[in-house]
Amino acid sequence: MLPVGSEAPDFTVFTHEGSKLTLTDLRGKHVLLWFYPVADTPG
Repeated sequence: MLPVGSEAPDFTVFTHEGSKLTLTDLRGKHVLLWFYPVADTPG
């Protein structure tokens, strides 16, 4: 767990369109990460 106010480590994710996006691509912008399970899957 990161301490409150610390800088997030860089990471890479796939967008809903299938392209790669890294946190450094968004440097200087406000970022909200929203994770949710795929529809009709358990959990």
